[in-house]
Amino acid sequence: MVYMRSFCGLTVVALGLLTAVISGAQVIEFESGGLRYQTLTKGGVTIMVASLPSHVREFSILQVAISNGSPVSWTVHPEDFAFTREDGAVINATPARVVVNSLISKASRGDVIRLVTAYESGLYGLQRFKSTNGYEARRQAAFAEVSSTKIKAAAAASAIALVAVKLAPGQSTDGAVFWPTQGKPLGAGHLRVNAAGEMFEFTPESPARP
Repeated sequence: MVYMRSFCGLTVVALGLLTAVISGAQVIEFESGGLRYQTLTKGGVTIMVASLPSHVREFSILQVAISNGSPVSWTVHPEDFAFTREDGAVINATPARVVVNSLISKASRGDVIRLVTAYESGLYGLQRFKSTNGYEARRQAAFAEVSSTKIKAAAAASAIALVAVKLAPGQSTDGAVFWPTQGKPLGAGHLRVNAAGEMFEFTPESPARP
């Protein structure tokens, strides 16, 4: 009888875990490329986020990767991301066009090098994610349009910014989401992403900056 009760208890736990996995409602954490990622799947859409240790000008930065495994197309925007700090203050992500203009006009060469190095290190270390329409495609397009070495550096940094994109079933994208924090860390809090008709919630860590 004791054995049967233990077995039934384990079965309930196992079914609960299986339900969580099937529903895609469980946040999974892993490390890759020196970054700590959190990933969540809802409705077939998977979003991965990680805080970048570097910052540019007044922005804190999150690396984001999105895969559409659902049977319908979805459009994602950086404005879909909002961060709520522990004190209740809500910070909305900066639109891509504002970020790009800021990087091109204000970012120094050192800023660009740190940003590109940190981003590529994380992105290329993601063995489980292959972007079909993300940073690499945007970077190559930017390089094809400019010839100046200085402008190419700014273009590469600008290509990192997540832009609005429509993902067909099976497509994926990546990019950086920028937060106006006056150069300070994003801090502790909750990240909410309103995408694909679902609300994704994360608690990304703020890594120590070099």
